[in-house]
Amino acid sequence: MQLVIAEKPSVAQSIAKILGATSRKDGYTEGNNYIVSWCVGHLVELAPADSYDEKYAKWRYGDLPILPALWQYQVSSSTKKQFDVLKKLLNGSRVDSVICATDAGREGELIFRLVYDKAKCKKPIKRLWISSLEDTAIQKGFENLKDGKEYDNLYEAALCRAKADWIVGINATRLFSVLYNQTLNIGRVMSPTLAMICERDAAISVFKPEPFYTVHLTCNGFSLIGEKLKDKAQATAILTACNGQDVLIESIEQKEKSEKPPKLYDLTTLQREANKLLGFTAEQTLQYAQSLYEKKYITYPRTDSRFLTEDMESGIPVLAKATAAFFMQSAAELPVNTAQVIDNSKVSDHHAIIPTMNTKGLDVQSLPHGERETLLLLAIRLLVAVGDTHRYSETVITAKCGESVFTAKGKTVLQDGFKTVQKLYKGEQEKEDKDQALPSIDQGEVFTAKAEIKEGKTSPPKPFTDDTLLSSMENANKAETDAERKGIGTPATRAGILEKLIKSGLAERKGDKKTKYFTATHKGTALITVLPEQVQSPLMTAVWEEKLKLIERGELSAEGFLLEIVGMTTALVKTYEMIKGADTLFPSDRESLGKCPRCGGAVTENKKGFCCSDKSCGFAIWKENRFFTAKKKNVTKSIVAELLKSGKVALTGCYSEKTGKTYDCVVVLDDTGGQYVNFTMEFGAKKK
Repeated sequence: MQLVIAEKPSVAQSIAKILGATSRKDGYTEGNNYIVSWCVGHLVELAPADSYDEKYAKWRYGDLPILPALWQYQVSSSTKKQFDVLKKLLNGSRVDSVICATDAGREGELIFRLVYDKAKCKKPIKRLWISSLEDTAIQKGFENLKDGKEYDNLYEAALCRAKADWIVGINATRLFSVLYNQTLNIGRVMSPTLAMICERDAAISVFKPEPFYTVHLTCNGFSLIGEKLKDKAQATAILTACNGQDVLIESIEQKEKSEKPPKLYDLTTLQREANKLLGFTAEQTLQYAQSLYEKKYITYPRTDSRFLTEDMESGIPVLAKATAAFFMQSAAELPVNTAQVIDNSKVSDHHAIIPTMNTKGLDVQSLPHGERETLLLLAIRLLVAVGDTHRYSETVITAKCGESVFTAKGKTVLQDGFKTVQKLYKGEQEKEDKDQALPSIDQGEVFTAKAEIKEGKTSPPKPFTDDTLLSSMENANKAETDAERKGIGTPATRAGILEKLIKSGLAERKGDKKTKYFTATHKGTALITVLPEQVQSPLMTAVWEEKLKLIERGELSAEGFLLEIVGMTTALVKTYEMIKGADTLFPSDRESLGKCPRCGGAVTENKKGFCCSDKSCGFAIWKENRFFTAKKKNVTKSIVAELLKSGKVALTGCYSEKTGKTYDCVVVLDDTGGQYVNFTMEFGAKKK
């Protein structure tokens, strides 16, 4: 039998239906010589630092850098049951080969391979590589299974990425947290992204608006505009010289121009448009798209391509007509220029995101709001992308009044083209056309001018939205001589990075319901202030992303890349020196309950207990401390404060597990500096 392993139960059900493996068992289905099971996200992950040595449970500067010689992996406790199911199936005598059917991308490959390796399976692997969960796509995929060895490099790149993030994240986070006495999350992609936000914040804060002046001449129903001037006196002089005077039309230049339809969506452009038009965050858009994919309404969303492949060409006209039903009753006259969305050379793992034929006849209003709007965006983009070119005539008039030159621009639409279709979508807001419609004018004509001065002010840089920040991440350090983008993160990971910045307290979203923008918190700004260039540099991270792509293509060894990461991390730990005045950069926002008996630092409260603010110290009184919970007493701030002040605290009504009665006692702090804080009891009263 063949064992098929999907990424999620819902995907496994779709595959099982096609294969006829519909007999339900515990954790899998079987039938027709197939067993179909599933992962639940990352069943197997890189083990935490304390798995290598118990001492790493505490964050100490002296233990850094932590660099595993032999990497260890662990099974998540919450998903151990499903892993055990897969392990038994993988090594069972009934199974002679395995089909990897996880999502067809870097992370999907990693999810499967870690389970396969952890289970110590050696059976041959086939790979299902599809871009849609439509029945026909699944059938075709199983008819054309790939040899698993073809994706060894993809797995190497995925595992290398995970290890690199572990090395940088574990060591840099511990280094800066210990040095500056608070948790400071550092990430290979997260920190450069935060640096971009801080740089934009700084540019906005130092910006000072400067006035500028333009002289406008009104002539028989059209306007001529002079150059922008910083000097108001100069503008006033031109106004005086031109008002009521003759204006000579020196030249009239007409050009026919065209605008091609926009390309189809990849994940990043979909996220950007959904943020700009609908106010969705990047993470929300990814969730909506993933749900639509699993419902078989759209193709695979985690793609960086904006084109389709040649084998899809014949089906696009039918799909476009079906999709058009969302917006119009009849699509008979709808232009479908399929060739302009086809380019095999620009499709790597997956083609652009488009609706599937499963949307034919769909009541789109029945979908949840986020999914509905995301699907409509994808639908209108398909229709627009295969639409006709937008053509227009542009007229530029140059005129002279006295010694000053003025210009006017006009635009006449010759063929609306794809913009006719674009207007069918309620969210597509056309930018106001600043070019006026010009009357019929001849070269050499003379008009009498009515002049006026209009004052404006220079505008500050705009804060990042999800839309513009994703764009900056995608195009970070794009080399002028290199056509290939050097972005940071991947389409599949960028949304998660933005959310992690917020959850870590390093950045926040502000603004109204629809338009929200990113700004760094005080903590985030302080962190970028103390981070060395190599950690926060988008350039270095962008280069690393390119090297991961080279590993995928088999053009670079994973070992060489990791040695580079190890070298940078080791140098960081050994050479970094604390920034002076860190107390003002990282003031503690937590109430001090007293001095730590070990190092004299401040003891503050967190979710799990009362800990020394110096993480390298290790002193902590946990809220779920067995000594207190056995007596049915809660560890409160007042109890901890008294213990720190006098070394003991009187408690009443303590429960005895042995007798079931209660008693009063004095609890004494008996700390010996070990892994756990100890307590003893003194009795001054009899049991009741």
